[in-house]
Amino acid sequence: MVIMINLAPRGAPYQLSMLVLLSLPACAIPAEWTVVPSLRMRESYTDNMNLAPPGQAQGEFTTELAPGIAVSTDGPHLKLALDYSLQQIHYTHRTDRSTQQLDAQGHAGLVRDWLYLDARSSISQQNMSAFGPQVLEPTQVTANSSTVRATSISPYLQHHFHGLATAQLRYDYQRVTGGGLLGVRSDDTSLRLTGDNDGQGWNWDMRADRKHIADNALPPVTMNDTALTLSYPLNSRLSLSATGGYEKSDYHTGGAQPQGSYWSAGGNWTPSPRTKVAASVGRRYFGNTYSLDAAYRMHSMFWSLNYNEDITTTHGEFLRIEPTGLSDFLYQLWATRIPDPQTRLQTIKAFLLISQMLGPNGNVNFFSHRYFLQKDWKLATVYTSARSALALSLTTTRRTAQSSSAIDSPLLKPDELALEDRTRQSAAQAGWNWRMSPRSSVTVGASHSRAESLSTGRSDRNSVLTLALTHQLQPKVSASVDLRHVRHTSNAGGGYRENGIGAALAIAF
Repeated sequence: MVIMINLAPRGAPYQLSMLVLLSLPACAIPAEWTVVPSLRMRESYTDNMNLAPPGQAQGEFTTELAPGIAVSTDGPHLKLALDYSLQQIHYTHRTDRSTQQLDAQGHAGLVRDWLYLDARSSISQQNMSAFGPQVLEPTQVTANSSTVRATSISPYLQHHFHGLATAQLRYDYQRVTGGGLLGVRSDDTSLRLTGDNDGQGWNWDMRADRKHIADNALPPVTMNDTALTLSYPLNSRLSLSATGGYEKSDYHTGGAQPQGSYWSAGGNWTPSPRTKVAASVGRRYFGNTYSLDAAYRMHSMFWSLNYNEDITTTHGEFLRIEPTGLSDFLYQLWATRIPDPQTRLQTIKAFLLISQMLGPNGNVNFFSHRYFLQKDWKLATVYTSARSALALSLTTTRRTAQSSSAIDSPLLKPDELALEDRTRQSAAQAGWNWRMSPRSSVTVGASHSRAESLSTGRSDRNSVLTLALTHQLQPKVSASVDLRHVRHTSNAGGGYRENGIGAALAIAF
């Protein structure tokens, strides 16, 4: 069987498709498949469809019809999770339109202990800038949103040479498009060798990476990185590591070229199966670097604290794999409460969506052709009891541009080119779910964010309050009602308020 997902818009000069081949001999071992077609119907009203200031707001009724399908399998040689929906949106005072939502990822073992394939693909509606109106759902219409299509196809060779090393040679093709404003392709070839020390004493890891990036608005960029890591376990709970390497990139900057030797030193501490801490310090061509990855799990609570800093891009962030600690914890914990795996996944997805109305990180990966130094802090936790769950996240993201703002002239007005030279986005988000009965629940969400341009002084704030009531009519039929209040303020003007109400019926076949 072949599943084809077309990732290119109609009329594109060339087509890009992700093919997941499921009929290969290596994948022929029987595995349990789950295929769930679905249909969601929703009627809603908003008093400010265009997210405009007072006096310019336009009220609108909308009708949504969203057929979808979820496909998953978790076999020994094939893992696939695909969730797709097509939303047809009918308006009372404007032209009807349609949107797509896709979240797909897969892993296949094609030739045992030799050839493998990883693939990811997504289609989503994204805000283009952290400043200005922020779209929260597909029905809303502003000039600050676009459809983003991202795909990654990565075949690789991997083999374990007993007593010597594990070798991996990987090729990764990536593509990200956002309307006519964002179009980036990259080819990444990497070689990695990890020593086989039979779990005793010193070990080593060597990698070499070469990436070629083609941005529609920029000359081609090549990035090279070579590193050697040495590690030593002090005991079963604590290990130390040190890395040294050299990196070189040829994207244009206003200062010194982005290249040079680098180093880092750190450790991993795992005092118990429920606790892990990994931290490092180092130095790269742009200055000192730090990282932290900590997690603590109890029977009814999960905590995580993360810090990371790196050179990144808009397209790179759209392809970044987000941590799944909260959803994984809830999936295991709610196994008894919600036995059906697909229903459990949808329930967790809906809960986290309301708990993180401004996005998983609370910040906007704004459209840009520039390279940035990005520093991220994130604290996330979830607490559950027999009938309720509480999720909380605090995030801060700082970006400092490493390349000229002139290349963003197609995206920004002339007087806004300095807006994204240095930015800071902070967010606090919380969600609470209470199970009123075996078939009914209520979820409340509150989110607040602040986007600051440290170079121009502009500051925008967004606040969202959400209430949703859900009732299971039948095992595969559910109904819900949701209320929403949004407030946006800015010292540059353009503040608005928006209130929305909706009722939905979801059917899984």
